[in-house]
Amino acid sequence: MKYNIAIIEGDGIGVEIVPQALRVLEAVGGRFGHTFEFRYALMGGCAVDKIGEPLPQETVDACLQSDSVLLGAIGGPKWDSYPSHLRPEAGLLGLRLALGLYANIRPAVLWKPLRNACPLRADIAAKGIDMVIVRELTGGIYFGQRGRRETNNGIEAFDTESYSEMEIKRIAKIAYDTAMARGKKLISVDKANVMESSRLWRETVHDMAKEYPEVKVSDMLVDNAAMQLVRDPSQFDVVLTSNIFGDILSDEAAMITGSIGMLASASFGEGKRGLYEPIHGSAPDIAGQDKANPIATILSAAMMLKYSFGLHDECATINSAVERVLESGVRTVDIRDADTSQVVGTEKMGELICREIEV
Repeated sequence: MKYNIAIIEGDGIGVEIVPQALRVLEAVGGRFGHTFEFRYALMGGCAVDKIGEPLPQETVDACLQSDSVLLGAIGGPKWDSYPSHLRPEAGLLGLRLALGLYANIRPAVLWKPLRNACPLRADIAAKGIDMVIVRELTGGIYFGQRGRRETNNGIEAFDTESYSEMEIKRIAKIAYDTAMARGKKLISVDKANVMESSRLWRETVHDMAKEYPEVKVSDMLVDNAAMQLVRDPSQFDVVLTSNIFGDILSDEAAMITGSIGMLASASFGEGKRGLYEPIHGSAPDIAGQDKANPIATILSAAMMLKYSFGLHDECATINSAVERVLESGVRTVDIRDADTSQVVGTEKMGELICREIEV
């Protein structure tokens, strides 16, 4: 099979981690007889520097013409003072809208070889962490009406949180379907004790429960969810939540699994095309030093094989290769511990994972 993939390396460590994921894809392709064609495109701060905007139309076109999209990371302090429409993050939000990507799937797994990297107590880590956060991606406060206005108290800034039934139903369907494929347990996170948008969210999620009688659905307020993630993360299987709550909770889930450098993500719309990216940022403080952990990007590429291309065996092959490398004691600097025998750089980690695939 032949697949066309749009490649956005982005900023900071993006240009280091993405090539390792592409090496892994090519190794899998060689083993299973697939061909991957990569088409590079600009987005983020690098696009602002070269073209004057964070999301050039050529990039949108390249993504729309691809079978899927792999993204490294965007942003950095260099562009923090730019107006909002010229900041790198505007490019990402714009691309999600252009591709119709309204659902973000973020697995949070504590790999057995990395249990010592978990910051939680050993008895909590021993229970394991294996959850999926389903986050709504194109609604809520990040896309609501915003602005500034003059008041008697000076300038006032505002951002509006709003959700329609349609937006809630389509993301809830993905969460219910995900729960059906896993442990049939769904926790919907909201702030219904305060926010009207959360009350509609809760009502809609429960209305849909009739279509999924096998799924046990419950509610949890977001502040409690933040506490429960560090008290007993093993209680979570599938978590459904809004854009801003999902943004925060998924990063917390990343931290308790040992390193944000280990977590992949996938964003979907109605079709097979997805946007796959690690959940970490561009880490400009370590860019160009061969220190970045490429595993999250490699696992994002594995998710692409599974969800966009239906290549389940190939996805499992990558995951197994990553686990074997970790079991051997090899680590990047962010996941090292006192017992680690070998700390390697970005490129070497990619090489070792490819070697396991090619065995």
